[in-house]
Amino acid sequence: MPGTKDLPLGSEKISSLMLRLSLPAILAQVVSILYNIVDRIYIGHIQSASSLALTGLGVCLPVIMLVSAFSFFAGTGGAPLAAIELGKTEHDEAALKNAESILGNAFILLVAFSIVLGGAFFVFRKPILVAFGASRATLPYASDYLETYLCGTIFVLIALGLNPFISCQGHARTAMVSTLIGAILNIALDPIFIFTLGMGVQGAAVATIISQAASAAWILIFLSSKKSAIRLRAEILKFKFETVKKISSLGISPFIMSATESAIFVALNSGLQKFGGDNYVGAMTIMQSLMQLGFVPVQGFTDGTSPIISYNFGAKKFARVKKTIRMMTAISFSTTVIFAILLNAFRTQATAIFTENAELVFLVEKLLPIYFGAFWIFGIQMSAQRTFVSLGKAGTSVFIALLRKVILLIPLALILPNYFGVMGIFWAEPIASTLSALTSGIILILVYRKI
Repeated sequence: MPGTKDLPLGSEKISSLMLRLSLPAILAQVVSILYNIVDRIYIGHIQSASSLALTGLGVCLPVIMLVSAFSFFAGTGGAPLAAIELGKTEHDEAALKNAESILGNAFILLVAFSIVLGGAFFVFRKPILVAFGASRATLPYASDYLETYLCGTIFVLIALGLNPFISCQGHARTAMVSTLIGAILNIALDPIFIFTLGMGVQGAAVATIISQAASAAWILIFLSSKKSAIRLRAEILKFKFETVKKISSLGISPFIMSATESAIFVALNSGLQKFGGDNYVGAMTIMQSLMQLGFVPVQGFTDGTSPIISYNFGAKKFARVKKTIRMMTAISFSTTVIFAILLNAFRTQATAIFTENAELVFLVEKLLPIYFGAFWIFGIQMSAQRTFVSLGKAGTSVFIALLRKVILLIPLALILPNYFGVMGIFWAEPIASTLSALTSGIILILVYRKI
């Protein structure tokens, strides 16, 4: 195997490392988010029922995000631990075995999750979709998409859950390629299955399954090869309770971050259906898509920077850890400020990408400045969240994950509409984001001083 002592994470100039690791990660995140956003763009232009089809896909998003959450539980929970162990190999060769054990147990978890989740959601898909905000008009579109998508759950979980184990070794370009393969296939196959073959929303799901399967194959081939410092092979596929416990303690935070996004969609869609109707659900689907595009550069940047923090923390190079945190926070904050300004300035053009429906365009133009009112400050929370995960501070990262979504946003989205109607749902987002970002920033400063 490659010698882990030669990894540049502990010696190369930090700014050069951040650039080299984060750019591929950003590109990978951009391409990754295109999986679902391209689906929404194509579906939003189906001439027969574009607004209903788009709304139907929006109702499926909580399930899709919950599936992704379990991949993050194993992957984002295990990869930082593996990176920390790789950092220790400068002093302890046995750490390499620990890193491989983490990879093997993460793989076991992903396979188990795919069987349980895929089966449960498939059997109960219709009542789940109705509970998540589907109406009689949108349920057929939502059900068609979801029943097909769930057939490829194993590919989704492996592609999303194992890719962080490539990034944590410093192989950012390889991780990027795994995402590029699937996304390019998805972009190419979507119009073929949706329009040429006339499969509609079901065709979008078929394209996604094929694309994720290609990504999963690429990742498995790399992690099984000699190019990987930690290799996936039969010998390491042994369930170890203590290892799974460590993965779980750290993975619970990114899981909550993603799973609560699913809960947010449910709360928002249900409230919008009750107080506004299908068009408000469609408008929220478009704005959530735009918000994901705003998160992508920051998430990619922090994902790319994370191995630098974890590796040097494991190697006890604390000055490098603190410098990386400072730079990551400054760049993340600047990025969300710039995106918020640009999106408000060009919201009409951004909305037109997803739909030609005049009522949907009007609603998004009216509601977007409110919904994105606090996005500019959110880079602070994203940097803080990734820092805590990178340092292995599970308790702190769990609290931050819960704060914005569970403690603040969901209750506000349920309470405010009773006093302010449908507009209360859109005001819940900036209120929750402001309070949670400020709290995250304060905690980050306290943790930083103790490193």
